[in-house]
Amino acid sequence: MLWNRNWKAMKSDENRALLFAFGLCAKAGKLVYGVPMVCEALKKQKVMAVFAAADNAPNSAKRLLDRCAFYGVPLYELAIDGDTLSGAVGKSGRLAALAVTDQSLCQLVLSKLPKNTENDKHEN
Repeated sequence: MLWNRNWKAMKSDENRALLFAFGLCAKAGKLVYGVPMVCEALKKQKVMAVFAAADNAPNSAKRLLDRCAFYGVPLYELAIDGDTLSGAVGKSGRLAALAVTDQSLCQLVLSKLPKNTENDKHEN
């Protein structure tokens, strides 16, 4: 089971709260999944913040960084791998990035970020 395999990454209360917030956003339908769809949503200017998984490929990380810088949207690198991220939002496979499209849900997710993630924010 995907949930049991990723339990070690969720042992931290901070990670659990963050993944719960992502699940709530997914349930509300206010998430965009994957690098291509996130880049498309950035182009349409419907994104409040972008969250990247820790195990992204270099090309995906650069593409997200460049697009977020161009459109002025904050990009946060999480200390969570793509498998755990996809399990939290109810998707199969691995997710490289998520984008939150609602302002109030974005504030919820930002409030649940671990303190060390604030330093990983890429200023645009």
